[in-house]
Amino acid sequence: MQNEPTVRMTAVRRLYEVSARMGAGRSLGETLQAVVDGVVTGLGFGIAVLNLRHPDGKFEVIAVAGSPEAREALLGTVSAADIFDAEFEIADKWGGLRFVPHERLPEGEVVGWVPEIPVSEDPAAWHPLDALFAPLYSPSGELVGMLAVDLPEDQRRPGPIHRELLEIFATQAGLAIDKARLTDQLLAEKARLEASETTFRLVFEGAGNGMATIAFDGPEAGRVLRVNDAFCRITGYTPGQLVGTTFIDYLRDEDSNQTEREIEHLSTGKGPYRFERTFRRTDGNDIWLGGTAAIVDQGKDQPRIILIQIDDVTARKDEERELRHHAAHDPLTGLPNRRLLQHHFTSALQRSRQTGRRGALLFCDLNHFKQVNDKYGHEAGDKALREIADRLLTEVRHGDTVARLGGDEFAILAEDIDGDDLDVLMRRINEAISRPLEGIDVQVTASIGTAIVSPYASDLNELLRTADNAMYEAKRHHRR
Repeated sequence: MQNEPTVRMTAVRRLYEVSARMGAGRSLGETLQAVVDGVVTGLGFGIAVLNLRHPDGKFEVIAVAGSPEAREALLGTVSAADIFDAEFEIADKWGGLRFVPHERLPEGEVVGWVPEIPVSEDPAAWHPLDALFAPLYSPSGELVGMLAVDLPEDQRRPGPIHRELLEIFATQAGLAIDKARLTDQLLAEKARLEASETTFRLVFEGAGNGMATIAFDGPEAGRVLRVNDAFCRITGYTPGQLVGTTFIDYLRDEDSNQTEREIEHLSTGKGPYRFERTFRRTDGNDIWLGGTAAIVDQGKDQPRIILIQIDDVTARKDEERELRHHAAHDPLTGLPNRRLLQHHFTSALQRSRQTGRRGALLFCDLNHFKQVNDKYGHEAGDKALREIADRLLTEVRHGDTVARLGGDEFAILAEDIDGDDLDVLMRRINEAISRPLEGIDVQVTASIGTAIVSPYASDLNELLRTADNAMYEAKRHHRR
């Protein structure tokens, strides 16, 4: 009996061979047929059905393999765009796959073709009404088809290895379908698809996304073995610059030991590992790479390799970062808003409880600012608020937080401060705000109230109320 690594390696090699064959079709139809044939001959399923997604969203069965009866019943049938929605709502998620167990199907008429196989009482056995789907995506993330497989060769629900291989195969199938729609460039390479290494190289180099292999074991562990053109285009390096170098040297950890944790997770062999990491380009700039990594066992006495697929997701990460910034900052002044102030306060309170040192929360309200808006207009008022925000940032200490609460109200969170130091900080803030504003002859001043941030403080809202009350006392004193 073959052991698990041997079974895995045999399946992987067959996977690469059929992946290459599916990429060599002279037409879209031939490519689709190669996909289903590859599932049956290379992945150990008795039946494979491929539904091609048309531009209007409808699905059409274009290719069937493994059963003449299934082919006669299903080939050419067209279904609505939402044909899979109901089944996916009750499906189990196996990574990128969707498994619909027969016991969850609603009672009633069975739609579609059902294989005639005995029903076993073993709960792990494959039931004729079980269904396993692999959505197929293009490099841009567009759903291009749906692959349905049936009748595993051992008549049991697929285990982790076959799920992983089917998911990897589905990724390659999506790329092949997308390429077949756009070009027939692979036709000239058909003769080279006989050898497995040539097959793998063609699939590898023809992929629309960046691909690389990295040594996982042995003396070369961590070093780049091979890269495709798309990988070089994305990262800005040539193959000669990348091959032989240590891949992690190009990555920047977002937190301590990030790379070590990801390698450990990858080594568990639970399927392709999805990642997003910053990568240093040749020009010194960092980009965000998003993709998958999977360990490939090359067989007895052969070191394992990591197969990674990448895309440049910098634009999306920049958008996410901008959205996070807007969610935590005042759009007018760029200062932290109440939400970010809460986050900084929580950290400051925790440090105060660890060290016993006290800090202060200052509530600052501008006097006479309404006159600025009334006399000069809100545009001038907005400019004045930005100028005051800049002054506050200049006067506070490094590490202090200046936040805008709304209108003409500001808050300053200052850690490890008390007594004379706090008095000096308040005086500097008062003097900074009281300086004349450019182009405005209204004398704007500030009323400041304080609340102590101590290990016994309750929460931010309570301290803001305390500081607010103290501020009104200061404002009444100012009016006297």
